[in-house]
Amino acid sequence: MKEYIKRHIANEISEQRDKFPILALTGPRQSGKTTLLKQLFSDYTYISLEDPDLRSFATEDPLGFLNTYNDKIIFDEVQRVPALFSYLQRIVDESGRMGQFILSGSQNFHLINSITQTLAGRVALFKLLPFDFSELRDAQLISGTYQEMAVKGFYPPIYSRNIDPTIFYANYLETYIQKDVTELLNIRDLSLFKTFVGLCAARAGQLLNVNSLANECDISQPTAKAWLSILESSYIIFLLQPQHQNFNKRLVKSPKLYFYDTGLLNYLLQIKDADSLNQNRLKGNIFENMIISEFEKQNHHLYLHNDYSFWQDSNGREVDLLIKIHNGFDIYEVKSTQTISSALFKELDYFDSLKPEMHVNKYLIYGGSENQQRTKYTIQSWDNATAGLS
Repeated sequence: MKEYIKRHIANEISEQRDKFPILALTGPRQSGKTTLLKQLFSDYTYISLEDPDLRSFATEDPLGFLNTYNDKIIFDEVQRVPALFSYLQRIVDESGRMGQFILSGSQNFHLINSITQTLAGRVALFKLLPFDFSELRDAQLISGTYQEMAVKGFYPPIYSRNIDPTIFYANYLETYIQKDVTELLNIRDLSLFKTFVGLCAARAGQLLNVNSLANECDISQPTAKAWLSILESSYIIFLLQPQHQNFNKRLVKSPKLYFYDTGLLNYLLQIKDADSLNQNRLKGNIFENMIISEFEKQNHHLYLHNDYSFWQDSNGREVDLLIKIHNGFDIYEVKSTQTISSALFKELDYFDSLKPEMHVNKYLIYGGSENQQRTKYTIQSWDNATAGLS
């Protein structure tokens, strides 16, 4: 990748710049936050609180630090100095200026916790995730099959520096565990945490069973919950909640577990190429993960604030993705097959039959390349999964 790939969230950030005194951008490490902020705010001073000297200055003398850096500043990894937030509140309240500070961080838990406690109402929050399909399509970087894209993953350095995905994700995982995990939790056995992450990968696209996960990893249930929380707050995994409103049948109450990036997911599963993925028994789960994470990325990059869920009853009848609309739902079936058959629509039709008075738009996203508009269904290829999303 020779040139900077335009991030779609840039438009939304620019639009809010004059409406909030503080903008905050979170997201996983290596998702491109620093690059984006330096592009958008080239007239701002960039301060990284990863720098030990600056962090020491800010921690020991926050007033002196902010007297030095008090206007048009980007504070990167700002969660490392939580004492700054109350001072920032006072500064923006007194100045009344919009876009005065830009905050960035890769540990969502600490950053969001500090914001909600001291800066509520003063901050526009954004989340930058790895590349989405439309960003790569605009840069003409979507090529080959979904298997190839899923294994390669979507982190910017893989494209900008032409890094082999296996090498990138091996280093990414090691850096993540050594840096974020050890800071957030006092974990003595890091190899056990790595095992836990691998067990999560084997459950991608499935209902989350914390007891099973804890037992297999030989840890307590509270520990498993704490470790899942760390994986969520550092943007390794996310949980999709079940839809249960307005339905009388017994429905599952557990969320489904997904990884934000299928490159990391495949690395954890030791899947290194498209052929290996094609033959893997988890191929359908990995394809579903890629599509659901694409919706998640688009939701944040386009600042849509859509309400996503899935639906499953006690008999295993399931719809992979629901989006609430004003008079019903957009519902999606996600299948890795490259062949369209009538059997692929049965779960969509079953859900539609449960509430005839409810408006339902039915979509099939599959592993093939054709897009079709049928009378009852919209069929979308994997790389066109979120077409028309708003």
